[in-house]
Amino acid sequence: MLHRLRQRSSDESGFTLIELLVVVLIIGILAAIAIPSLLSQKAKAYDASAKELVRSAFTTAETYATDHEGKYEGLTLAELHKYEATIPTSSAAANGGAYVEAPTVASAGEELTLTAVAASTGDKFSIIRKPTGEVERTCKAASTSNVGGCPNKTW
Repeated sequence: MLHRLRQRSSDESGFTLIELLVVVLIIGILAAIAIPSLLSQKAKAYDASAKELVRSAFTTAETYATDHEGKYEGLTLAELHKYEATIPTSSAAANGGAYVEAPTVASAGEELTLTAVAASTGDKFSIIRKPTGEVERTCKAASTSNVGGCPNKTW
């Protein structure tokens, strides 16, 4: 009986310490590669949210202009919010997401600049409608090390 127990214990094999260390090392290398990639994806998601918000605000501003003879004069954050209640107009209302800054109206109400800020990254995305009707999209990254959804100043 004792002989059988000794034989069983010597037959059982397991992993050596070296094998376990190699597995831990491989997992560590894979994590070091994956984590920075995932963090940049998170910043891009915040920026995409701000881009979508400024597009929605621009559509709302176009609706406002339609109601006011094609002019943007008198357009404020309050007016934007009146037309579309889901547009956050302050960082508190955004609750960590994106929010719209006060619109800038120029050229006798024919030029409009709308800007949305991604609260988490600080990146700013703007849509500028010129008096000629041309629409320009610009962005300004808050940090030079993480450009997220703003790699070349336009989007």
